[in-house]
Amino acid sequence: MKYKHISATALLALLLFESCGSAEPQGAQPTAYLQSNLTLLDCDPIKVACIFALTGDESLLDLPAANGAKLAAKEINASGGILGCPIELVVRDSEYKMDVASKIAQQLIEQDKVIAGIGFTEPGSVLAAGPAFQNSRIPFITVGATSPKIPQQVGDMIYLACFGDNIQAAAGAKYAAQNFGDSACLFWDSNNEYTRLLAGYFKSSFADIGGTIYLEDAFEDNATDFSAQIERLKALPKQPDFYYIAAMPYNIGPIVSQLRAAGISGPIMGGDGYDTPDLVSIAGNASDNVFFSTHALMDKQNGKEGIERFIASYNREYGHDPENAFAALGYDTVYLLADAISRAGSTDPAAIQKAIKDTEDFVGITGTISYPNGEHVPRKDVTIIAVKEGRFTLADEIVPEKVPAP
Repeated sequence: MKYKHISATALLALLLFESCGSAEPQGAQPTAYLQSNLTLLDCDPIKVACIFALTGDESLLDLPAANGAKLAAKEINASGGILGCPIELVVRDSEYKMDVASKIAQQLIEQDKVIAGIGFTEPGSVLAAGPAFQNSRIPFITVGATSPKIPQQVGDMIYLACFGDNIQAAAGAKYAAQNFGDSACLFWDSNNEYTRLLAGYFKSSFADIGGTIYLEDAFEDNATDFSAQIERLKALPKQPDFYYIAAMPYNIGPIVSQLRAAGISGPIMGGDGYDTPDLVSIAGNASDNVFFSTHALMDKQNGKEGIERFIASYNREYGHDPENAFAALGYDTVYLLADAISRAGSTDPAAIQKAIKDTEDFVGITGTISYPNGEHVPRKDVTIIAVKEGRFTLADEIVPEKVPAP
């Protein structure tokens, strides 16, 4: 049997009602793991591994995701916990090092006795840490590692809370073809699994809708000078309608700055690796006419339902607004796992994994999550962001009809 669920934002409205007593609660009734009172039972905490690159280059995405996860856990405990027991996120820093991620995962399982795990915003770290969870038969939900290949590569205990790169690449190709034209140049970071996959899925999707790629080129992950790629680009007899660049968050600002400085002014399109304040802080006005796919628009006025409340809660907790959509993904992932534990009625990892598998229509602030037909990657809609005058603005919401196979 499968179940349908309310959004995490409906829970937040309930919490505000409970704490203030002055406003009418909005949304549906709370899910099963919420208690009728706020008293936790005298029981051991439910320990959940929470592994992120809190330092290192990937911290631009991982740190906000970890903060969103911790905020969700705090709210859940304030509302009565899960099955009457508090949830404890055992937070560890992988430092964006694959050997550290693998070692930490094993320690969390063997020493901390976690019953499930969440974490990471890029696939390399999941591929490093995931086997420890898989071999121990403990479920792990990756917050924002968008490779749809991960469950096949690691195993049946691994799930994604985010859409796959094949979905966001198809959405990006569709948006670009409709708004810019049918010719592109394609660039990617050759040293990173995320960027290689995203570029490949874009190439396939763009070809399916009749697009032509004038030039394909790659750069090193640690590159700071992109003049060689720019020189080859400017040598083309004709510039394309737009440029699709699959880049990591620490690369996209310098790439955009150098392209614009070289006189290349056409639209630049990419994936959720662009979803960092560094894009604007590094590229400045050059970031205008840049577009990217991501999981939600973090905007108080124009974001999805519940975003305004989430932003307010995040700001109260951390003293600033969410840096990007990965904060919301971390938040949703903890609520998704808490809901699964509640439906399982148990902290047994096998029962939790079955409950995750049976999830249907769990509405979070980054979209609705279901795992139909044994899939481990949800088919969520894709938000397209346009950078205008240094601000991220909503360009479109897309659910692509045709998606490349993982």
